[in-house]
Amino acid sequence: MIKFYNRKTKKYEIEKIAGEKYLNWTYSSPIGMTLLEALVKKKLFSKIYGWYCDTRFSRKKIPQFINEFHLDVSSFKESVDSYNCFNDFFARKLNNSARPINNNDEILISPGDGRLTVYENIDLNNIIQVKGITYSLRELIDNGETAYRFANGTCLILRLCPTDYHRFHFVDYGICEETKRIKGDYYSVNPIALNKIQGLFCKNKREWSIFHSKNFGDILHVEVGATCVGSIIQTYKPNSQVSKGSEKGYFKFGGSTTILFFEKNKIKIDEDIVSQSSMGFETHVVFGETIGHKQLL
Repeated sequence: MIKFYNRKTKKYEIEKIAGEKYLNWTYSSPIGMTLLEALVKKKLFSKIYGWYCDTRFSRKKIPQFINEFHLDVSSFKESVDSYNCFNDFFARKLNNSARPINNNDEILISPGDGRLTVYENIDLNNIIQVKGITYSLRELIDNGETAYRFANGTCLILRLCPTDYHRFHFVDYGICEETKRIKGDYYSVNPIALNKIQGLFCKNKREWSIFHSKNFGDILHVEVGATCVGSIIQTYKPNSQVSKGSEKGYFKFGGSTTILFFEKNKIKIDEDIVSQSSMGFETHVVFGETIGHKQLL
């Protein structure tokens, strides 16, 4: 059971997990863990499932998925009937009115939909994955020099469930460098898995880039793949000017994570998110929602 904080209702809710029984069995039983290490975490497993989700045969899953998880089809840019396969639906775009953006230069917006956890004044060698399990930023991006720039800064971890909108965006105006790619495994990024696999983010396939933002300093973007995520697709043009809220990329099928690192004293996250994070609860947010502001020195 995964409990998260709904900041609109100021109440806790229970997450409805796609494949919950399978996840619990895989990451909790001896047989499941053996199968996980031998097959499930491997690229081939996710590649095969990703291939199926790219075929027309996967279309039949779409109505059932929408109904089971009560998705708001009125927010979709295209009609449900227009999707040629499940991956088309999974990587769906939203209509322009679905996620309004605050264009105030001092306002920090969420880069996507998902469950957000925030850590301030981070120790580069002990960034919290979940309670009692940490990882180092140097290991995450395989680059100690870049990691050092974000010492004592702020880390935002946005976990995307399979039911979420799976495109991620820039939080400010600026220019983003080329993406660096690191090969890895395909563990689930669900808290069930995070509690079992030490340094999971540093084991999975991931991509990272430096975004030179207009108002919040340099931002390190890290996208982490997961089980059944066939691909991380970067849609932005490197070294070109982008606008606040413009699309950076999207994930194909599966739960995924995008992590943002900010330099010291550049931003201040809203107190309710910080408070919930300190108690071990994720906060549900959507793309474009205000989550903090520029820190004025």
